[in-house]
Amino acid sequence: MKTYKRIIISRTDKIGDVVLTLPLAGFLKKMYPDCYIIFLGNTYTRPIIECSEYVDKIVDWDKIKDFSTLKLIKFFKRLNADCIIHVYPVKRIAWIAKLAKIKCRIGTSHRWYHTLTCNKLVNLGRRNSEKHEAELNFQLLLPILKPGIDLPDINKIKDYYGLTKVAPIPERLFSVINKEKFNVIIHPKSKGSAREWGLNNYSELIRMLPYEKFNIIVTGTNEEAEQMEYFLKVYSKKIINLTGKMSLSEYISIINNADALIACSTGPLHIAAALGIHAIGIYAPMRPIFPKRWKPIGTYATYFVLEKECNKCKNMTHCECIESIKPQWIYDKLISLNKIHRKND
Repeated sequence: MKTYKRIIISRTDKIGDVVLTLPLAGFLKKMYPDCYIIFLGNTYTRPIIECSEYVDKIVDWDKIKDFSTLKLIKFFKRLNADCIIHVYPVKRIAWIAKLAKIKCRIGTSHRWYHTLTCNKLVNLGRRNSEKHEAELNFQLLLPILKPGIDLPDINKIKDYYGLTKVAPIPERLFSVINKEKFNVIIHPKSKGSAREWGLNNYSELIRMLPYEKFNIIVTGTNEEAEQMEYFLKVYSKKIINLTGKMSLSEYISIINNADALIACSTGPLHIAAALGIHAIGIYAPMRPIFPKRWKPIGTYATYFVLEKECNKCKNMTHCECIESIKPQWIYDKLISLNKIHRKND
């Protein structure tokens, strides 16, 4: 049985996708204990990749993608990899890997250029799949799976994140976490990557949560802060507003020290699940964005979704189905978690 010593995992897209890909590194380390894992990512997702103890080297695609083809080939050759796994298919990366003569090149057969660039093809289609995104990622390991070793089921994938290298909270943000309260992060927006619960629902939830028991932290990007300007102003005395005020590395540190995070299907939700805090997802029951495909995976991860067909909202910017999830349900969940939290203190 061939042993792979230097393996590239290529995933150059968004945060949530990258988080759900990191368990491949942990599983590969288990299967090939002496292997060296190179993660080909991008500048934006680098801070979360850096947190994984299973990644030995990070290559930032944003910093090299404008190299000439010849220079890229030389760069990839110097990585001395004997295997590359194209988790997120990128045509140029696939061609460079072939031209750099990486011996084992794994990709989905559902990309025409992989038939020309990859020598290990997996019949993997994501768009209409019933499997979770993380399970689909693991399917790409089938060509190099050792005999007698099975791929982990979805309940075991959480064991392979390896996010043990999270930086401590920077001094300027020490006061954000209140050890006397239940610290809950609310991340209302999604940068357009998911159907959102709506600011009206988050407003109702904030009104319901008792200030003396809950430390509410609202997060988002600079652009989202502008979109939520009125919302943030109305609740300024009951929340800590961190929208647009943190780097991703700092945000990861805050999540790691919080008790819970509430969001729709976004990167921060998957980070929270991977870090082992209470990750509470709010989802639309619409394929392919439904929980079966994108739910958070973690020891304390859960989600809310209406069990119904969601077809009317497909071509609309908002979703009646996700907006119909009642704030009372999230409130009840947080109250029960706070009771457990107090017992364990």
